[in-house]
Parts: sequence; structure tokens; C-alpha cells
Amino acid sequence: MSSRHPTVVGWAELGRVLAPGGTYLAQHVGVGTAAALTDFMMGPQPVGDGRSVERARAGAEAAGLEVVDVRTATLRLEFLDVAAVAVYLRKVIWIVPGFTIARYRRRLEAMHELIGREGSFVATTTRYLIECRKPHAVDGR
Repeated sequence: MSSRHPTVVGWAELGRVLAPGGTYLAQHVGVGTAAALTDFMMGPQPVGDGRSVERARAGAEAAGLEVVDVRTATLRLEFLDVAAVAVYLRKVIWIVPGFTIARYRRRLEAMHELIGREGSFVATTTRYLIECRKPHAVDGR
């Protein structure tokens, strides 16, 4: 079973449906993704741990899965113009909840000025790859 960017992982359900010896492989969005962009648009925001590797590991293990491998990456997220920022925020709706051009016009103007001065706006995005396996049953099945 594989997944890419699940927003909520039903670890108990994964543990239930995986066959003994079955594997779950997924790329998850990590903690603090695009926080610099969120903070620029909305002001400083708290960063929760709901998408942390530690919580994923605990959820998988609580569901009876063995965590085989976890790999993390912090990646550069660079915007070269304010139009790209607007499109991104309209598509990735959780970065700035309730985003509209009209509501955030002043912040977009400030972003436009910043990009004009500095050449780009840079944030980071975090990802982790997690591989879990359901152990074989005690009797070998």
C-alpha cells in the first residue's frame, strides 16, 4: 500500500487492512512546511507537531506496525513573482486558510515589493518518507 501526502493517517485502519508481511510506504508533509510564507501573510503562527515524524512513528507502532525506515528532507520553496505565490496559496489551501486575493491584497503587495528588492521569496518545505511493515503472524501466516 502506498500514499502521497495524506492529511490524516488512519494508522489503526492501516494496521487492520495490511496483510501480514504487507508494507505501507508513503511520503508525508512534515512539520513547519511553508511556515515562512504563512507567517509573512498572516503574522507569526504557532507550528504544531501533528505532522511530525515522532507522531507518525508512535501511531504506526500503536497500530502494530514495525517502522522499517524514515527519511526526512527539508527542501527550498522559492517564489520568483507574486503571481506564483497567489496561485500556490489558492491551490495549497492550508498554508493560509481562507486566502483570497482581495483579503490579502496588502500582504501580496508587500510580497511583490520584497521579491522586487531581493529577487525571490524563500521558504522551506519538509517531507518524510516512512516505510512500515505489518509483522507476520506468530504462527507464520
